[in-house]
Order: sequence, then structure tokens, then C-alpha cells
Amino acid sequence: MTDQRVGPTVVADSTTIVHSTTTVHSARIVVPMTAPPIADGAVAVRDGRILHVGERSWVVDQLDGTPFTERRWRGALLPGLVNAHSHLQYTGMASVGRGQYDGFEDWASAFNTVYAEPHDWRAEAAAGAVQSIAAGVTSIADVVTDLEAASALQDAGLGGIAYWEVMDWENAAWQQHGRDQVLGELARMPTTPGAGLSPHAPYSLDVAPLLELPDIVRQRGLRLHLHLGEAAFEGERTAVEPVPGFEGVVGVGHGADWHLANVPSFRAMRALGFGASATSFVDRLGVLGPDCHIAHGVYMTAVDRALLRARGTAVALCPRSNAVIGLDPPPVADYLREGSPIAVGTDSLSSSPSLDPMADVTALHRIARAQGYSGRDLHERLLAAATLGGAHAMGLAVGPDRIGHLAVGARADLAVFDVDSRTVPDALAELVEDGAGRAAATVIRGVVRTADSARVAPGPSTTPSKESR
Repeated sequence: MTDQRVGPTVVADSTTIVHSTTTVHSARIVVPMTAPPIADGAVAVRDGRILHVGERSWVVDQLDGTPFTERRWRGALLPGLVNAHSHLQYTGMASVGRGQYDGFEDWASAFNTVYAEPHDWRAEAAAGAVQSIAAGVTSIADVVTDLEAASALQDAGLGGIAYWEVMDWENAAWQQHGRDQVLGELARMPTTPGAGLSPHAPYSLDVAPLLELPDIVRQRGLRLHLHLGEAAFEGERTAVEPVPGFEGVVGVGHGADWHLANVPSFRAMRALGFGASATSFVDRLGVLGPDCHIAHGVYMTAVDRALLRARGTAVALCPRSNAVIGLDPPPVADYLREGSPIAVGTDSLSSSPSLDPMADVTALHRIARAQGYSGRDLHERLLAAATLGGAHAMGLAVGPDRIGHLAVGARADLAVFDVDSRTVPDALAELVEDGAGRAAATVIRGVVRTADSARVAPGPSTTPSKESR
């Protein structure tokens, strides 16, 4: 499957050979994300961790005669992709994602019809995990709606976080039994690789659960992830006249602070005539923060985006999903110009053509250019969004099990992409502008999980001795 260059081995007897535990993954271009790209680079891996990253000759010299096996890949070697927003359990709902819709409600109608059909959520989530690994993905922010699908990441050996989705709770029901029910469901979520809660969206939960869910998560040191700014009605709007029955309520129809009116929900706030955005609504409730990231972020004003930056909240952009649903493109150029932390998500096959984040990277490139972003750093920043950005969004870019970049001590999650370009700038451009379907190999915790034998660079079968190097 690959060209294996084997260093010295120890022969125990005529039938048993004990191989080294060090593997050197080398490629024409290595992109660490937290350091400049490296021509003719390599990553040395041992026990699922990265030992060295640098030029191939230097990496081999650092091994100082230690036995190793080399896998010489053709193309570009990157950190494993991080899909910062998906629903693996909806992999069997691809018929919905193949459609084209006139907005969120039109799509939701089609989604609900297919969702109500019989499903094997565990099997469909497992199929989504397989497709993700084949696309170079090594970690996922997976939103789980049915507990049968909760173990998909763990079962597939993927990294990331499984977020239990919480939705459709009104204040009275939440106070009576909702909190206890969600605590019980959270206790059933696997803690490997990680767990969290996903308050679905500001319009699907009343104020009481939106106030308490962040506390539940933070008391346990977990993470939050929600849909925000996905539907057009979440955007800021000019205050409208109050609806009948609410005459005389302080602030109705005016620009006063909505929270002074003691509104029970986002929808009620809008019915009362307040035009605050969903982003400002959840911020007032204390949902946003560095332990939270959002998905979509389409209908965001400059003030909304500034709130996200102030709270340290990253946004996972899902442009192909937005296009299928019939939404506007996200303000990619604004996020980039303003320095907002961004990541990349595919969403699910119920609203997207594939689980390949590189297709979304290409879409983001096209959108950013159309929106007037002319910076020469666009290729690098979008690749970083699909790797380090996703790790940062989930709080996984630092710590002992860090991912998203190629650095000593980080988890050995790698992705190889078949690109023909010989120079670093051309290779990065090729990856960003036409990278979908080019994953040649995926390595998770140092183990090659999938590889295309047609995309292995030719070379000698054995590693030269140290003296000959």
C-alpha cells in the first residue's frame, strides 16, 4: 500500500522480526500550521505522538540510528482535518441534502419528513465516520440527537467531541423535569473522546434552559456548541409594531433593552417588537464564551461578530450546507478582515453533498474572493481554519492530547493530499481551490486508517545507513 523504508531490525529467530516503533511520514510538502510549510519534509511518529517535524534529512538525523519505517507519500502532508460541525447520524438522510430549498423552513419540512422514517442511527453515524476518515478527517464536533448515535466517534477511534443536542424545551417544562432529563441524558454520553452539550438554537429553547445549560456544562468542565445565525430571522432587524395584546409593555416597539421586558424566549422577544439579534440574545444569557463555539454564523452584523471575538467564541462556517438550504453565504471576508476565529464544518448529509471539509474550504475561498477579500494569505488561513481552527474551536489545540497542528508532542493525526504542484504556494492554492476528493491517506494516533496505494511516491525499499547519509 505504501513504500516502506525500513531501518535496522532485530531478528529474534527464523520466523519473528521485531520492527521499530518509529515511523517517518515524509512528503514533498509538509504543512505544520504553526510553522512555515516545509519542502521535502517529514514527521517522525512514535506511540501515537509526534517526535520530530522538519526537513526530511534533519528528521532522520534526529533519530540518530534509531530503527524506523518510512512511508513516503506523494503530495502534501497536513494535520488531520477537523470537522468543526457535523451530525454523523444523519448520514442516511442524504436524499434531503441532494435537494435545493428556498430557506430554512422549506428545508426543515423536508428534513422532518425523512427524520420521522425508521433509522438505524448507530449504523448511519458509523457510516458517516467512515466517510469522514476517507476524506482526511481525524476529529469531529458531532452533534447527537439520538443516543444510539452517541458512540460514533469512540467506535471509529476519531478525536473530537460528541455534543448532546438539547431542543424544544419551554420554561415551565424545563423547570418541572427538563433539567433532570438532560442531566440523565448527558450522563449516558460517552466521555471518549469528549462530551459536551449543544443547546440547539436560540429559537428552539426558552430562556430558562438557555440560562442553565451553560452552567451545567461549565460545572463539569465540558464544552458548548450551538447553531447561531443560521436562519434569516435570527438577524438583527428594525423594531416592529407590537402585536395585539402586548400594548403598554415597557420597551415594546422601541429600542430599549429587551431583557427589561422579562421576555420568555427569543421568539417572544421578536413578537414583542424588539429587533435584537439572536447573537446578542444568547450573549445576554451568558451562553457565549471561550468554551463555546457556534455553527454557521451567516446572519451576523459587525456588532455580532465583535461579540463573538470579545467572548472568545469561534464560528464553524458551513457554506455548502447554507447553499443547499437556500441561505445567504456567510460573511467570510468580514470574518477574515476582522480577525475572527473561524473553523470549517460540513454539517450533515441532510444538508450537504458530502462530509469532505475540503469542499467547504473551496467554497469559502470562492465566497471570500467574491466578497472582495484580496489578501495573499487566503490559502493559508483557510487551511488553518480546517485544521487548527477546528481544534481551537473545541478547545483541543492545546494540552496533552492537542490536535490541529504538527508539533512535537501533539497527537499524531495526519492527512495526506495528492497534489501535483511542486512549489509550496502552488500546492497550497491547489489544495484550497480544488482539494475535495484528494485525500490519499489518513493517520489517527499514528495508525494509518486509510490509504490509496496509487498515491504513494516511488522510492527505494530500504533506508540507507546513517553513515551513507
